[in-house]
Amino acid sequence: MFGGERRQLLLDLVRTRGAVSIRDLAAELGASHATVRRDVTTLANRGLILHTHGGAMTTAVEASDDRPTKQDRAATGTMFGAERRRLIAEVVRVRQVVSLRELAEAVNATEATVRRDLVALEKRGMVLRSHGGASIPDALNLTPWPQLSGIAAAKASIGSLTATMVGEGEAIMLGAGTTVQAFARSLAPTSPLTVLTHSILVARELAATPNVELVMTGGSLDGSAHALVGKAAETWISEHRVSRAYLSGTSLTLDRGLQGTNPALSAVARAIVQSARSVTVLADRSKFGAEGRFDVAPTARIDELVTDGTTDDRIVESLAAGGVKVHVTPPHSALAS
Repeated sequence: MFGGERRQLLLDLVRTRGAVSIRDLAAELGASHATVRRDVTTLANRGLILHTHGGAMTTAVEASDDRPTKQDRAATGTMFGAERRRLIAEVVRVRQVVSLRELAEAVNATEATVRRDLVALEKRGMVLRSHGGASIPDALNLTPWPQLSGIAAAKASIGSLTATMVGEGEAIMLGAGTTVQAFARSLAPTSPLTVLTHSILVARELAATPNVELVMTGGSLDGSAHALVGKAAETWISEHRVSRAYLSGTSLTLDRGLQGTNPALSAVARAIVQSARSVTVLADRSKFGAEGRFDVAPTARIDELVTDGTTDDRIVESLAAGGVKVHVTPPHSALAS
């Protein structure tokens, strides 16, 4: 387990339980007592937890409106308000409709505390409150953007072919975009699969898919791309490692590789590239030759490309000659209406 991932898990354990001994933390993390002590010291120096004689505990410094009630502390120890609201927003995003009782159980807080959090989240447009809980706002209850029938069919065929390439028991990371969404829609793993993503569209497709453990990043919502972006998303991604990443930018060229036009999305995509052992790009014919503004992955970093059968053969051959393993869908699939 990488140090960043271990410290994040340690932080989650302390925030959930309030106070934990070094011995218990070492047992939970599968690490030595000396390693856990160093991690506790690092987190304490950052002001995230308090280092006690025999372990660690949560800090007492919080904004007044973020302080949990006595009932919350008795049940779980202190969870920061911002962290609790982020978790509530994620639960609502994935389930779309959630009762107040279910949310309270999910974050180990009282219903009164969750009601206050829902008020704050509704003001930000992240949830829609109802009498007995919360739902995802209509603005986030999204369908794919309209596409020409040929391009839409190409995306679907690319997604279907990519789904056949996923191995058993993998941990993969999916970027944003409707082509990646088509891939997510086609996923039907027969064994456990862990999927990490910052895309709300991808999360919608996989929320009820059997054998998929869905994990979403934190971050701020980019409404135009229906994805979470920003430093929180980039940092979270950088602390995780996966076997393969699947991305689809706005353009793909021989000299610059995969590119994007949205700076925030491109930054998250670059973090995804850094966190994956191999990178697979999903690109229909409309992506080739166009020029993007922000680099995402140079050609040398792209391991595989999945494209439709109407893509210019010269481009495909050049990429293959450069070491990219190219998978092409049958032409009739891409042209089907």
